[in-house]
Amino acid sequence: MAMETSRLGKTGYEVGRLGIGLSEVGFNLELTDVEQARSVINQALDNGVNFLDTAACYGISEELMGMVASERRDEYVLATKAGHFLPRDEGEDWTYDLIISSIDRSLELMKTDHVDLVQLHSCVVEVLERGDVIRALQDARAAGKTRFIGYSGDNENAKWAVTSGLFDTLQTSFNMVDQSARTHLFADVEERDMGLIIKRPIGNAVWGAPANPEPYSHLSDYTAEYFRRAGVMQADGPLADEPDDRIRLALGFTFAHPEVDVTIVGTQRPAHMQSNLEMVARPLGVSDATVADLHDRWDKHSLDWVQRG
Repeated sequence: MAMETSRLGKTGYEVGRLGIGLSEVGFNLELTDVEQARSVINQALDNGVNFLDTAACYGISEELMGMVASERRDEYVLATKAGHFLPRDEGEDWTYDLIISSIDRSLELMKTDHVDLVQLHSCVVEVLERGDVIRALQDARAAGKTRFIGYSGDNENAKWAVTSGLFDTLQTSFNMVDQSARTHLFADVEERDMGLIIKRPIGNAVWGAPANPEPYSHLSDYTAEYFRRAGVMQADGPLADEPDDRIRLALGFTFAHPEVDVTIVGTQRPAHMQSNLEMVARPLGVSDATVADLHDRWDKHSLDWVQRG
C-alpha cells in the first residue's frame, strides 16, 4: 500500500503525509556519521517520503543534507527555516540581512540553487509586524531562492502569521497532548488554503511511556510538560478502542485530522525510520471513538495548556 498523500495547500505540492524532521540528525549526529544519515534519508525517499524539513539552526543538518541527498534534489520538497543568528546568542536575530544571508548559507550547505519553502522560525508578533523579515522572505522568493514562504510557530504568533495572509504555509505543534491548534488555528489555515505542516505529531512518544523520553541532551526539559500532560489525561482510564501500539495511536490521532497535510517525524536511526515507514504503509487503525475520547480529555483538562514550541 502506498503512503497517503495530501496537497500542501496553495503550494500545490503533493506530499506524503509522513515527512522527515531533521533536527535529531543535525543535533545528535556528527559529520563522521554521514553514512547513517544517508541510510535514514535514502530509506525515506525510497519509500514515498518526499517532504524534508530542516533549519539553519539545526546543528549540522543542512550540511549533512548536502552531503547525502543533493543528488536526489528533484525527488523531494525541501523546507528550511531562518531567523536565528548563528552561533546562537552571539548576534542579533530577526534582521533583513540575517534572513538573506541565512538563506544563502542554507543553499550553499545543501548544494542546491533553491529551496521549496523558507519558514520564519518562531519569531514573535512584534518582529512580524515590523515587516523587514517578511520582506526578506519575499525578496528571496522574487530572486528564485525559494518558491514559497511560510511561518513556523505557535499560539498568538502563529495566529498573526496565518491571518496576515502573507504566508503560504504554517508549521505548528499538534498531537494528543497539544491540541490547541485544532480549535485556534486549523479553521483559519483552511480558509486561506495554506499548507499545514505539523511538528511534534507523536508528542515525542510520551503517551504510555514509563518515563520522560528526554530525546535531546541540549534541551533537558523539552518533553517534561508533554509527559506531565499525558499522565493527567491517562489518569482518566483506558481510551475508547485504544490500540496496543502507542506510536500508532499517536500518529493515527494526528492523521485523523484532514486539515493536516504533512507531519514531520524526526529520527536519526534507520531502524526507527523503517518502523515509521511500515506503520504508515497501511491504515493506522485509530477509530473515531478514540479520537473523540482524546478530544474530550483535552477539552476537560487543558484550560491553561498552551501550545509548546
